[in-house]
Amino acid sequence: MARIHRPQPTALVCGISGQDGAYLAAHLLDQGYRVVGTSRDPATSDRRGLAALGLERRVAIKALDPSDLEATVALLEAVRPDELYNLSGQSSIALSFEQPAATFQSIAGVTVNLLEAVRVTRLPTRLFFAGSTAMFGDNGGEPVDESTTARPADPYAQAKAAAFAQVDQYRRLHGMWACTGILSNHESPLRAERFVTQKITAAACRIAAGDTEPLALGDLSVERDWGWAPEYVVAMHAMLQTDSPEDLVVATGVSVALEAFVAEAFARVGLDWRRHVVCDERFLRRDESRRLRANPSRAAERLGWRAETTIAEVARKMVEARLFHDQAAVRRAA
Repeated sequence: MARIHRPQPTALVCGISGQDGAYLAAHLLDQGYRVVGTSRDPATSDRRGLAALGLERRVAIKALDPSDLEATVALLEAVRPDELYNLSGQSSIALSFEQPAATFQSIAGVTVNLLEAVRVTRLPTRLFFAGSTAMFGDNGGEPVDESTTARPADPYAQAKAAAFAQVDQYRRLHGMWACTGILSNHESPLRAERFVTQKITAAACRIAAGDTEPLALGDLSVERDWGWAPEYVVAMHAMLQTDSPEDLVVATGVSVALEAFVAEAFARVGLDWRRHVVCDERFLRRDESRRLRANPSRAAERLGWRAETTIAEVARKMVEARLFHDQAAVRRAA
């Protein structure tokens, strides 16, 4: 599909209120884009991430229910985006067990709607879908790559796998410029506290400030490939700048146990985590993938992209951002 280069390209970001959406908006604005985000209700949308990065007034937010195909087609025709980033969807694995249907619709259902809207409008829009290495399940510790068979173990991963297949189908059958970034875990201070890394960060800062309630976690031996979200959005954008669409694994290539993240976070505030963390069976998931390893060599080859921030640096940066936020809150209240 030939690309028309405009003086100021336009990007439409579905899921702009989340961690990735805010960092992606910042990166795109730095690249000279006009950035438009979507929200079911712009008047009440959560813009804390955008506000934290000083972007609240630099992006336009348009109303959209992405499960409504007619409305999605109308918005695409009005905005006419050069690039469409699908970062939306229910993103909690734990919640996906409680709300499997809603999770599937928010990820797989929305993805096929966006693909269909691009097909119907016949716009030369390039589409990026935020996939997940979670769709591979537990691969026995072997690194997953673009050719690994999907074996999703939870409703969230199943929805990501279905959406991944839809992107591939529209690309093959309709010649659409669409690709999936198969993303490993990536964190930042903009993570919501329902995510374990932010839960750990908040607890370390809370306990360092004198709180005596311990941090309750599940299995600390699970291994993940944790990266730094601001770096991952650079890869997302780079994937849409290539000559031809290709699905790529975006990861650091290094997996560590959750215990390592806990230890780094507590060490940053001068604490021995073993004195403040307890195992709680409520947080143990029988079907949880114990080891997720990823091979991002293809992304390095195709994009020249490599993750630079280590898990220790991710933990340190998140704790320091939390400490700064807490200190600023105290100063404002004084």
